[in-house]
Amino acid sequence: MKRTFLLVAALVCVLAAKSLAQPDLVARIHFLGGDKISADPAFAAFTNEFCCAEAKALESQTLDKLSRAPGEWFKSKLAPGAGDGAAQLRPLLDDLLKSEWIFEMRDAMNGSPEYALAIRLSDERAQLWSNNFEALLKSWTGIEISQGKSGIWELKKHDPPNLFRSSRSGDWVIVDCGQNDLELRQRLVDELQKPMVATAPLNWLETDLNWPRLAQLFPALKEFDFPKMAMQVVGSDGSLQWNGKFTLSRPLPPPENWHAPTNLIHQPLISLTAVRGIGTWLARQSWAQPYEISPPPDQFFIWAMGQVPYQTFAAAPMPDAPAALARLWPKISASLDTRAATPSLFKLAAQLTNNSIAFTGVPFFSPFVLATHDPAGGYLFGGFFPNTPRLKTVAPESFPQLTRPGLVFYHWEVTSNRVALLPQLSQLILMVSSHRQLGDQSAAYKWLARLGPTLGESVTEVTQTAPGKLTFTRRAAAGLTAVELTALANWLEATNFPGCDLRLPPMRLRQGQSPVRPLNPPAAPRPN
Repeated sequence: MKRTFLLVAALVCVLAAKSLAQPDLVARIHFLGGDKISADPAFAAFTNEFCCAEAKALESQTLDKLSRAPGEWFKSKLAPGAGDGAAQLRPLLDDLLKSEWIFEMRDAMNGSPEYALAIRLSDERAQLWSNNFEALLKSWTGIEISQGKSGIWELKKHDPPNLFRSSRSGDWVIVDCGQNDLELRQRLVDELQKPMVATAPLNWLETDLNWPRLAQLFPALKEFDFPKMAMQVVGSDGSLQWNGKFTLSRPLPPPENWHAPTNLIHQPLISLTAVRGIGTWLARQSWAQPYEISPPPDQFFIWAMGQVPYQTFAAAPMPDAPAALARLWPKISASLDTRAATPSLFKLAAQLTNNSIAFTGVPFFSPFVLATHDPAGGYLFGGFFPNTPRLKTVAPESFPQLTRPGLVFYHWEVTSNRVALLPQLSQLILMVSSHRQLGDQSAAYKWLARLGPTLGESVTEVTQTAPGKLTFTRRAAAGLTAVELTALANWLEATNFPGCDLRLPPMRLRQGQSPVRPLNPPAAPRPN
């Protein structure tokens, strides 16, 4: 399952942008391969978590879904009676988990990107790839193909790319495709023939992505607004260690001093997230613009307590918090009026009273947003459950990292505790927003329940090293935070995976019928 996690991360990068030294590079991913990773002494710490029965079941289910996905994408082009290619693709996905491979995507002179995948295989598996690749082309395109010189298949009257090739170079099988010309293969061959420089520790996964360029090629990615990034993942001391660099398209100003709401954050704390320098980025986000929060907050804090599952809170410094809340209220009210016209399980309502917006109509928790004041200044403060003011507050010196120059993002959590409590909140949010909940008998749910108790602390830091440069570091037992693991589990169980449509179909009520309300709160995952 560790291999599946790294493969899924790589596939996200492929579907979803390099340094100035290689301006034509759009994406590059180097995966060391499951066989080599499992031979690394550092992998022993992950054996129980990622090689257990629950992990294997989720791995098999995920690869089965991925093998069927291209056939669904190409369904409209399939010839009558043609298969979806899943039987031919499935064994190739097993090789992508076990074997070392390099994927590159570069801009070609003709303006259309060129793609190449080099994977290290035995002679037997190389022959399987050659046979299955031709069968997949025929199944997916439903278009007449012809094989010309140098083993190149040409798809006649086809949108880019129209040229495909599968070839062998030493221990490597190289699959490349492009429009009217194929040049990337030779660049990869030249690279693979160079002596490999041994490094310690050994990078399990390396990615170099030009997200702005990827967003031009795949418009659905524009909403993420990611910068150029380079990342490395390695196993170290029982955790996955991430290191990376971000190159921003818009330089950031020097970060302001932190304004942490120390009087609002109480013990027992199991997670804390702090970010600053986000004002200009937030102003560009389409999802935030309708709420007209002015001025956009430049800092944001999120924390969770370890007593009640719903005790997750957020605060943003605002110079005039009551005025900001007054501007926010009409937007929230209008959004609730729109929601009321659609049948749903809950009739969510809200009321503005004494600089506070209280939401009602949802069992088990009491969402709120209020304007408040702290020694550090005014804040918009919200959460899913009432705060507990009598508990001991968290002293500023408890997190000395926030005094570090250049730090713009910090996240700390006890992941095992957070994974135990977070699903109850996330399941309820999914239910209230008419999205599919994670089934307690699903493979992803069982894996999350098995994995959760084994996780310790996780720390993520992002530091501004120059106006347009950020560095990223993370140390986490499973490589991901509790929120990311929960989101991953829901994504892997989406009905249209590798898409992520969790929306439920609209409710249809008979005349006079009332929505049925659930009687019990969603349960948190527990180890089997």
